[in-house]
Amino acid sequence: MDVRTVADLSPAERRAFFERDAGVEGVREDVREIVERVRAEGDVAVREFAEEFDGVAVGNVDITDDAARAHEELADADDPVLDAVEAAAANVREFHERQRPEDWRDDFGGRELGRRFRPLDRVGVYVPGGAASYPSSALMGVIPAVVAGVDHVAVATPPAEELDPVTLAAIHEAGADAVYQVGGAQAVGALAYGTETVTRVQKVVGPGNKWVTAAKSIVQGDVGIDFLAGPSEVLVLADETADPDLVAADLVAQAEHDPNASVVAVTADADLADAVADAVDAQAGEREREETIRAALDNEASGVLRARSMPEAVLFAEEYAAEHLSIVAEDDEALLDRITNAGSVFLGPYSPVAAGDYATGTNHVLPTNGGAKRYGGLSVDTFLRSSTVQRLDRDALDDLSETVTSLAEAEGLEGHAESVRKRFE
Repeated sequence: MDVRTVADLSPAERRAFFERDAGVEGVREDVREIVERVRAEGDVAVREFAEEFDGVAVGNVDITDDAARAHEELADADDPVLDAVEAAAANVREFHERQRPEDWRDDFGGRELGRRFRPLDRVGVYVPGGAASYPSSALMGVIPAVVAGVDHVAVATPPAEELDPVTLAAIHEAGADAVYQVGGAQAVGALAYGTETVTRVQKVVGPGNKWVTAAKSIVQGDVGIDFLAGPSEVLVLADETADPDLVAADLVAQAEHDPNASVVAVTADADLADAVADAVDAQAGEREREETIRAALDNEASGVLRARSMPEAVLFAEEYAAEHLSIVAEDDEALLDRITNAGSVFLGPYSPVAAGDYATGTNHVLPTNGGAKRYGGLSVDTFLRSSTVQRLDRDALDDLSETVTSLAEAEGLEGHAESVRKRFE
C-alpha cells in the first residue's frame, strides 16, 4: 500500500473515502423484481431462485429441525467449536441483557408520566452464507431479539448442498424459533411478506451483500429494518507508540471479508505510516484469502494516510465515521473523547476488531458507509417499541388548561380546546 498525505488528497480521493458506495443502486431494479415475485408466488419463487442463484434444489424450506440436530451432533462429538459457539453466545447474551430498559413512571406535579417498553412479536434475522459461513452473525442477530423478549425469531440463511453445521448449531444455540434455507433478496422478500412456509415478520435485520441491502431498502415501510449496511470497514487511528505489525494485522483481517471492504490507517507519524504500509503488504501475502485482501486494499476507500497532526487525524476519523474504529495511542481515552462518529470502538493494542467480531459480547452488526453519523448498531433497542403513559388529576389539568386551549385555538382546533373545558363545566 502506498502512503498518502491527508492534506494532499484530491476532491475525488476525499469523496471516495467519505462517500463510500455499497453498490445498491446498481441492482435495485433487479432486486425489486425478485422481491415482487416472492411476494406474489411464495415458496415457488423461493425454490426457483435457490436453483438460479445458489445452484441448490431446495426440498424443505423450513430447516428448524436440522439446526437442532446439528447442535446435538456437535455436542455428541464433543466438538470444541461448539464450546466456542457457547462461550461467545454467553458473552453476547450477558452484554445485551445490560441493555434492557426498565419501564418508569414519575410524578410531575400531578402529571403522572412514564414510558414503557414492549418487544416486537415477530422478527426475521438474515444470516449470510455463500462464499463463507458466519455462525457469529447468527449469535449477533438472534440473541438481542431473544433478550428483548421477541415471541418469534426467524432466521433465513442461504441454501447449500451441505449447510454449515456450525452456523446451524449457532442459530439453535442463539434461540431461534424457526430457520429457513433461503438467501439473498428472496430471503428478505419472504420474511417481509411471508410465503406458504415462511412466517411474515414485523422487522428484518442482519448483514448481507448488496442484493440483501437493496431488498431491505425496498421492503422498508412495509416492515421495519435495522439499517442499510454495506461492505465491512475499519479505520485505525494510531500514534507513534503503535506497533505497525498489529495495526497491519487489523487492516488485513478486515480486508479478507470482501473485495469491497474498506480499510484505513491514519497517523501523524511518518515512520509508522511507512511501516504499516510495508507490514500490510507482507501480511497479505501470508493469508489464504490473499486475492480478496489485495482487492480490498486496492479499494479507493482504503489506504494508509499520514496526517500533519493527531487533531487532523481525528478530524479525518470523525468524517469517515467507521464501522469499526481502532484507537492505538498512548492516550487513547483522550482521542476517544473527541470521537462521536463510530459504530464500535476498540481501544489499545490488545483489543483487535476480531475480538468484537466474535466474542467480547458487543454486537458486530454495525452501520457502514458513514451511517455511524446517524445511528448505532444492532442492539436490544432494535427489537423494542416504546409507549408513553400519562395520568392527570383535576388540579394538574386545570394548571394546563389555559396552555392547551390557547394552543388548540391558535391551530384552529376548537374541539381540542373544548375537550379540556368540558371537564370543568
